[in-house]
Formats: sequence, structure tokens, C-alpha cells
Amino acid sequence: MVQRWVLARLRNHRFFSLAELNKAITGLIADLNQRPFRKLQGNRREWFERLDQPALRALPAQRYEIATFAKCVVNIDYHVEVDHHYYSVPHSLVRQQVYARLTRFGVEILHGGRRVAAHARSRLSGKYTTLPEHMPVAHRAHMEWTPGRLLNWGASVGPGAEAIVRHLLTNRPHPEMGYRACLGLLALARKYGRERLEGACQRALVVGSPTRRSVLSILKSGLDRQSPLPIELTEWQSPEHENVRGPDYYH
Repeated sequence: MVQRWVLARLRNHRFFSLAELNKAITGLIADLNQRPFRKLQGNRREWFERLDQPALRALPAQRYEIATFAKCVVNIDYHVEVDHHYYSVPHSLVRQQVYARLTRFGVEILHGGRRVAAHARSRLSGKYTTLPEHMPVAHRAHMEWTPGRLLNWGASVGPGAEAIVRHLLTNRPHPEMGYRACLGLLALARKYGRERLEGACQRALVVGSPTRRSVLSILKSGLDRQSPLPIELTEWQSPEHENVRGPDYYH
């Protein structure tokens, strides 16, 4: 009704800017709000000031953002995959179903109707965003280590240990996931000694199994104390039979 009334009043006017049109509409609306009701006492302005205005609240400090939701299951490493990126949640929620609320700049993780994690949204595919408070206590101890420090320690033991540490750090989705295995090598060095650890690492590399489990197996069985595995490079010899032509055939 209001729209029809305003259009009727302005139908013969010509405007040359949006600001000019808005100014004319504002004047008409003010006039309309002052007109008395036909069947009620007062007018729109008076009713607004008495009923609506006292209930008004300030606008939120942050603008409303359109959000999308995704259902996820928490992985064993207490992260959920959202839009090809991995975000941490409290480790107690491993294997639980959660919901991710995605906005342009943020990711919220909801469980049981309650927000359990919030992160800035990342566009880095395959990378991890991890909060220390989401880690188990044992994993937090790993935070004092860095890839560089672990590699320096491996180099101090020997080239074999350094190579395995490098493999453990580079063959995981992110280096922190290899920390536990690397710290396991430190424990083996304390138990078996650095010299034996280096021998076991070299043997694990030769057999193509550069893992902490293989190194431990070699140490337990004492294979690190045996002579290194031979690596023989022999020249290829073609088999001799009637179907093989000798060099004289081509002269």
C-alpha cells in the first residue's frame, strides 16, 4: 500500500540521481507516518515511538556472514578435513561426528550444538591448522622440537640417522606428524647407544625400510652388529643361445 501511494505521488516527477529520488521518498514517508489512523488513535510515528523504539537494540559489532555447514568425522590425529584443509579439534573428540560452519574468513567446529573449536579459514590445500590446547599432553611435549633441531640431532648421530629423520619428516602430511617417530629414535639412542642406532639406521636404509619400527627390529635382533649388507654391481651378461646374434653378424 505504501509503495503504491508513493509511486502515485511521484509518477509525474523526473529525477536525475538516486540521491534526489531518495530525498523525495523520505519526505513522503515522513508525511505518511504523521497521518492519523482511520480506525485507531494516533499515527504510525506515535505507535513506533511507543511500541517498537524501546525494544530496538544496537546492531552487532560484526556484520552477519553467510555460512555453509559440512558434516565431518574427527580423524585419529584429532583434525577434521574442511575444504581440503585440516583443522584441529579437542583430541577427546577423535572418531566423533561434528559439524563445520564455514564463513568467508572463519571455520567453527560444532559438537552437540556447542562450539568446540574456531580457526581462521585457510585456503592452503592439504595443510594443517593446529591449536596446542587441542593436543594430547604427550603431543604438546613435541612442540619444543622443530624439523631443523631434529635433523641436527640426526646428523650428530650419523648420516644414516639423519637420512631416516629426514624421511620421517618429509613423508608425512605435515612435519609435526613425524615428530613422534623421530623422538622414538632419540629413545632408541638412549637405550642402545648412538653407534648401534647409526648402524641400524644404515641397515634399514639398505633394505628400503626407513622407519622407526624397522630400526627397532634391527636393534632387537642384533643385525646392526653384523657386517653391512653387500651391494654388488655386476655387468649385464646376455645369455648365449642360438637366437642371439653375435657381433660378427653385423660385419
